[in-house]
Amino acid sequence: MNAAGRARMSFGTAVLAFAVALSAAVRGQVPAPFPGTLDDHPAIRYSDRTPSDRVARLNDELIAGRLALTPDSKTGYLVPVLEALDIPVQSQLLVFSKTGVQRDHTGPANPRALYYNGSVVVAYIPGAEALEIASHDPQLGVVFYVIPQAAPAGTARFARRTTCLSCHLSASTLEVPGFLDRSNMVGEDGQVMPALGSFTVNHQTPHTERWGGWFVTGNATAPPYGPLGHLGNITVTSHPTSGPVIMSDQVLIQWLNRPLEHDRYLSSESDLAALMTFDHQAYGLNLITRLHYEARIAAAESRPVLSTPEVDQRVRELAEYMLFVGEAQLAFEVTPRKGFAEALAGRAPKDRRGRSLAEMDLRTRLLKYSCSYLVYSDAFSALPAEVKHAVYRQMFAILGDASPRYAHLSLADRRDIADILRDTVRDLPPDLLSGSRTVVPQ
Repeated sequence: MNAAGRARMSFGTAVLAFAVALSAAVRGQVPAPFPGTLDDHPAIRYSDRTPSDRVARLNDELIAGRLALTPDSKTGYLVPVLEALDIPVQSQLLVFSKTGVQRDHTGPANPRALYYNGSVVVAYIPGAEALEIASHDPQLGVVFYVIPQAAPAGTARFARRTTCLSCHLSASTLEVPGFLDRSNMVGEDGQVMPALGSFTVNHQTPHTERWGGWFVTGNATAPPYGPLGHLGNITVTSHPTSGPVIMSDQVLIQWLNRPLEHDRYLSSESDLAALMTFDHQAYGLNLITRLHYEARIAAAESRPVLSTPEVDQRVRELAEYMLFVGEAQLAFEVTPRKGFAEALAGRAPKDRRGRSLAEMDLRTRLLKYSCSYLVYSDAFSALPAEVKHAVYRQMFAILGDASPRYAHLSLADRRDIADILRDTVRDLPPDLLSGSRTVVPQ
């Protein structure tokens, strides 16, 4: 057996080992109890409350005739929808697993392309009947829509779909209508192989467990037949006697070398920087939604909101997530696709020294400052004031905590983050804004 073959077997053994371990762990998980059915609790009313998310507002413009969308011959309504929602093309991700409501159209030769900004994800599949859209509503969580690709120019409208909750309301979304970001073991045709387990992904997930069923491109692309520390770009086949065998990344090679004469994609890219940003953001927005739900349900049931155990737990969890506690370290420096870092930086305000919480690092961690730009999101802004202030106070408490749990934050990190927050967050509690709270660990 040559060196490449031995490397594939070694990688395959490692992947199989943690897949088996994951499968056992998943079987032992029990979702946390939640007070009431999410989609019909009177404090939430997911099903019958009118959404106010970005897509809903765009749809109002279309219905009123103040705006019209015109499809093109290559990708239908994709480009006009991205432009109307201010979603950068550089955010493109490619999923080749057969997942999603139009999974029959997807596979390694025809992946689903995802595009996203701070609140909306648009999914496009060449040959599929519709674009799929997931849009975060500050009150409801993620709301799902489709827009038919065959609609005549000027007539396209977004139609809301609640059937997506069959997947997007689960333990993987924290039991709220949320974004679904999973890493799966898949076969050569893109079929998910659930017996081998899967991973719910966020910025704490080791890279060795991420991006199964996704293409990964950019400077993180491995040489042919040489996996590079993650599950992207590979497929699995079952051997009749020895069990699963990890295949090469032949699907990526075929994708990058495909004939382009009639290609219907905007790009071949599924860049690692965009993938890592999506991993952070999707779970973070789900955390915010869960906290918002817990707080509203507690208030509706006349329970003291901040002393409710579920709210207190989620406040601490969100504050730690915002400060990247437990973030998986990068094994190598990543170069983002041109334009992506600039588009991300545009999501966050700058402080008086020109610093932004959306600046990327990509040498050892995702962001230059280990504090999430999600503090500026509509989702976070919509939290009840007392809950939002509790999150801020917990964040500043962490910035002043020298315990080993927060050792990833250097003294310079703590000071920079506190300064940027004080300069750019308008509703920071006065005692934090004044600087009376120290961020020097005691």
